[in-house]
Amino acid sequence: MALRQVRKEGDEILKKKCKRVKEINASIIQLLDDMKQTIRELDAVGVAAPQIGMLKRVVVVEFEDELYEMINPEIIESEGEHKCNEACLSVPGRCGDVLRPFNAKIKAMNRDGEEYIIEADDFLSSIMCHELDHLDGVLFIDKATNIQLINEEQMRARKRARKKRIQERKLKRQGVYSGGRRR
Repeated sequence: MALRQVRKEGDEILKKKCKRVKEINASIIQLLDDMKQTIRELDAVGVAAPQIGMLKRVVVVEFEDELYEMINPEIIESEGEHKCNEACLSVPGRCGDVLRPFNAKIKAMNRDGEEYIIEADDFLSSIMCHELDHLDGVLFIDKATNIQLINEEQMRARKRARKKRIQERKLKRQGVYSGGRRR
């Protein structure tokens, strides 16, 4: 596994549409492994292949201790909508509000070539939609309103808040969290 360099806004690869993966081979497996290491090293929730210079329809997301490795992902259903304040590894120093589906059903293949369905809601739906947008050359700032500049300390605070929301969501699903206190 290797930490990959993240491409930044202005790099033309980020505006291109990715090609479907035709065969899951050793290079695709290596790409998945490198993407996983990249998000872990950078303390991110997800990365799409074009963000690391590969025009392949591949996304890796890690959320609530669950790793999603998606090859040729596509949204097959969505409903509802909510506003999310988003940031991106490829657009450092900025965040903005984006309307995303509250629920999204995504079909993808795993590293073994098996098709599976992800039923995502709320924050996970937003993450998935954000990453899948990258596969079509769309950055969050192309859709965002209320774009703001953020510094390193604000970015660290966003990451802490994100981790807290994820932990609270996890506890709530386990039935041990109720509005800021454990049951």
